[in-house]
Amino acid sequence: MNPPQWQSAFLARHRLPDSYLAYAQQWFAPLAGVLAAHQENAKRPVLVAMNGSQGSGKTTVCDYLRETLETDHDLRVASLSLDDFYLTREQRQDISTSIHSLLVTRGVPGTHDMALLQATINDLTASTGKTIAIPRFDKSIDDRLGSQDWDNIAGPVDLVLLEGWCLGVKHQDEAALELPINRLESDEDSQGEWRRYVNATVKRDFEPLYELVDQWVMLCAPSFDCVYRWRLQQEHRLAQATATGAANQIMTDAQVARFIQYYERLTRQCLDQLPDCVNHLYRLDEQRQVICEFHQESAAQ
Repeated sequence: MNPPQWQSAFLARHRLPDSYLAYAQQWFAPLAGVLAAHQENAKRPVLVAMNGSQGSGKTTVCDYLRETLETDHDLRVASLSLDDFYLTREQRQDISTSIHSLLVTRGVPGTHDMALLQATINDLTASTGKTIAIPRFDKSIDDRLGSQDWDNIAGPVDLVLLEGWCLGVKHQDEAALELPINRLESDEDSQGEWRRYVNATVKRDFEPLYELVDQWVMLCAPSFDCVYRWRLQQEHRLAQATATGAANQIMTDAQVARFIQYYERLTRQCLDQLPDCVNHLYRLDEQRQVICEFHQESAAQ
């Protein structure tokens, strides 16, 4: 029997084998049921945040959840990625000049347009019937697309899925910032200005956002050592999917190795601190397959 049309389109969109459907049915279809029940009990739009390191598969899982929630639970769902709210390349060039040169590279807190993200979430959860524009960022050109190329969703929605690699991370004490943890920090942030700016942004802009989240989900990598390989695979897939003329921003393997160092401090912090704090934890093996799950009603965020 052929899968339903939405499942066939989902597999094609993510270049997945048919076997992924059974995997998703085992691990994530039950989660969709839990989220749907949470929304029904809340009787208002709810916000679900998903943390997962680079390459963990969170975008794919969120897309599956969106499709399942809409098809099987008759909910209107908006799916957002933190990556789509990066500052434009011009904006990052400006702050790299005025604050620190490392901020030209997208990734860490401080390189996102948090006001735009907050406004978008507010619009989506306001239970109005207006059409809401959803920003989109094109990593192949390292820039946000023009507003004419943004997605639009007609409100109201029942549930908002927000995924991001550093969602849930908390700011560190000043003393924890003193020692660099990799070559990027020691060679290019020797005085710690960049990591202090990132840390201050987490406290000022990210932690207030967490107060709006109703349910937390985490795809937990086995270690940071896996993340480079996953991120490398992600870049290779992006290169395959990108037209030759637009591939000028695809990174080489050496560039990915440097790039991942931007994420190391906060990724390690997430892997260490978040598993005990989320509502729904999925532990992954080195092949990014779920090996076990843990659920708790209350999250310690």
